[in-house]
This record gives sequence, C-alpha cells and structure tokens, in this order.
Amino acid sequence: MTKIALITGANKGIGYEIARLLAGQGVTAIVGARDEQRGRAAAERLGQPYVRLDVTDEDGVAAAAKWIEQEYGRLDILVNNAAIAGDPAQAVPSATPARALRDLYETNVFGVVTVTNAMLPLLRTSPAGRIVNMSSELGSLSMAAGADSPFAEATFLAYNSSKSALNMITVLYARELKDTPIKVNAANPGYCATDLNGHTGFRTAEQGAAIAVKLATLDEDGPTGAYLQDDGVLPW
Repeated sequence: MTKIALITGANKGIGYEIARLLAGQGVTAIVGARDEQRGRAAAERLGQPYVRLDVTDEDGVAAAAKWIEQEYGRLDILVNNAAIAGDPAQAVPSATPARALRDLYETNVFGVVTVTNAMLPLLRTSPAGRIVNMSSELGSLSMAAGADSPFAEATFLAYNSSKSALNMITVLYARELKDTPIKVNAANPGYCATDLNGHTGFRTAEQGAAIAVKLATLDEDGPTGAYLQDDGVLPW
C-alpha cells in the first residue's frame, strides 16, 4: 500500500527535498504550499500532487484536509516544514518588538498546531502515522544556555523561541498519542543554505531533509517524542 505524505512549505528548500526524497521511496508526497503557482510548478517537477496550504489560514487548512480525505482516504505522514525566519535586523531580544513574535508564531507555532489538528483524524486512519516537526538546534534551551554554546551570537528571540515552543508541542502531542501507532518527533536539519537564511548555510537542503525522511519512515520500534538530528539526540 502506497504511503501518503503531506509536506508543508514544500515548493522549495528543505520541504521540496523532503518531498523529492519521499517520492523516491515510492511515497505519494503531496506538495503543500500557499503560493499556488510555485506549488504547482514544484509538484509538476516532482511528478507529485499539489494542495494549496497556507498554515495561517484555518479554513484553507480544513479544505486541504478535506481534499486529502476525498482523494486518498487517509494520511500516513505529516511533515510540518513551513516556517519563516523573521527580520534579521532584530538580532537581539531588546531589538525585537512583541509584534514580531506574534507574526512569526502565526506560522512557526500556531500554524503547526492548526495543520496537525486538522490532519490528525486522517493520520489516525493510518496503520503507522508519522508526524515530523522541523525544528532547529537554535530551539534547544540547553545549548543556548551553555557557557560554551556554539550559538552564543544567535540571539534571535522570535525564531529561536518559536522552535523551543515547537519542541514542547512535539513532546505533548507524542504524549497524547503514545498509545496509538502515531509517532511524533522533532527534526533538526542543521544550518542549510536556503531562502530562510539567504543561502548562508553550510549544509545543502538535501542534507537537511535526510533526518526528516528518516523520521517520516520510522518502523514501529522507532522513537517518539524525540529531538533528533543526523548523528543522534539533541538536548532539549
């Protein structure tokens, strides 16, 4: 039985590579993107279906869930990849207005909850549902607080805290779903060269996508409620 996956923000970058790699494993990888022209173009290149999906639009997310139900009857994999970085000028907490957090949280936090809740009934129909939340090492409280933190200069209040919030979201959904076949994990792709950071990263989008694909295709013995990167577990 062919697995059905939905990847948000899949028209470019890491999301596109996740869709491409999953499709290469025989998964039907639905390209979710808010820009219809770019989304359809990406889906056409991949030979995969497209659904319009703006994670900040509750009605639109509900419509996407209804379309997936009508087309496929279930969902096996959800990758919450869509995210924004915020204004690079707000590089320190004291230069970050509260409205910047509100704007960024709409996509990076509230959008994940909106999409997950809408897709959960479809995931419950899967024999082995998988939810992957694309986080970041910048969301690690332990790493940020360490005296020798490699991210001492990365004090992006809005972005970093949104990923910390996403990590808690991951833990709580995993706890709620622990007695079901659904596994929920957070993935750290590393610092990848994408539009999100002006292509300054030292890893490729394909490299960043690998951990998400691994978690999306876990067998029943795989972890849930974990925070993982290519070489293992990250500290919360």
